Amino acid sequence: MDIVRLDEGFGRWSELVELILSSFAHMNGRIDPPSSALDLTPDALRAKAVAEIGYVALQDGAIAGCMFLRPESACLYLGKLAVAPELQGRGIGKQLLAVAEAVARERSLETIRLDTRIELTGNHAAFAAMGFVRTAEKSHPGFDRVTYVEMRKTLA
Repeated sequence: MDIVRLDEGFGRWSELVELILSSFAHMNGRIDPPSSALDLTPDALRAKAVAEIGYVALQDGAIAGCMFLRPESACLYLGKLAVAPELQGRGIGKQLLAVAEAVARERSLETIRLDTRIELTGNHAAFAAMGFVRTAEKSHPGFDRVTYVEMRKTLA
């Protein structure tokens, strides 16, 4: 497994959109509001890789996973963590998380933060197993109920 940093010259943005959409497909019809992943385009991902820190996991040249990181004042935000559905459960997400932890440490950030939808209790459990704890319940604009939870992992 190779994990490489994304840049504008990556050239496989359409494949990356497909990976994210297939990885997030189980959310369709389960979460409200719908996932922002549905709005992704190759150009939007290219711009995201410039504005944030993107990584892709490659297995035998095929895109197996990805994540985007955004440094914040007190933590590193982890978003769009995606693993190809047929490869889930093989440790790719954990390998990507290890890279995120290294990036946080390089930037002297002691915490990694992520958001996950309230309905996706399996995600809550998976992130808890990787050391994340639930720190807040929040709502998307226009909603009067909790729509997502914030989880954080403090690095040793």
